[in-house]
Amino acid sequence: MPFQHPEEVGLGYVIERYAARKDSGHARYLVLKSGRFLRPEWPHGERFAHHLIDDAATITDAELEALFGYEWRSRLTAAWLIGVDRRDRFRERIGDLLLASEVCFSGSAYCFALARFGTHADAEILTAYLDHYLPRTDLRYDQPAALGALLRLDAHLGTHHADRFTQPDGLWDQWVNALAHLRGHPAYTPVERRRSTDLQCEFANSWRRL
Repeated sequence: MPFQHPEEVGLGYVIERYAARKDSGHARYLVLKSGRFLRPEWPHGERFAHHLIDDAATITDAELEALFGYEWRSRLTAAWLIGVDRRDRFRERIGDLLLASEVCFSGSAYCFALARFGTHADAEILTAYLDHYLPRTDLRYDQPAALGALLRLDAHLGTHHADRFTQPDGLWDQWVNALAHLRGHPAYTPVERRRSTDLQCEFANSWRRL
């Protein structure tokens, strides 16, 4: 997919307004990438959450498309805003970006958005991603985030899409074990991957009730 700076469509302000916004002394995209906003002890959590939710509700579709057309920082931010507001009309766009895996870091945000949408269509996108990328044990992309999102969807939908990936010695184990230092690492268990996605979605749910 071609890259286009938002300035080229007359929306150059969206980078500073949404992706680089500093509600905690750090650019929003860095906070989203690091996950520090999920830590209860983080002192800027309430302020960060309120501004994120406000922006998710007010950003226009055109502004989101401008962010999606650029690099990983803006794409990551756009996906989080879409996920928080559950704008599922972007499902196909997010699915295409996830499967293309053109840039680093943003894929986990796509997975978050799909988990928030919460439908069978989203599970199918995540399944297609894992079918394509888990056999590639040389690629360390967004397989953990995709599995976590799929496990969450399975739990909510009563489905079993992830079962064939997580069976003993299945594709997930093969992907993890391809790197010796990851074998047996607790962060790479299916339970931990599901917990990580749950934390993200619960963050969005809890602050939206305020």
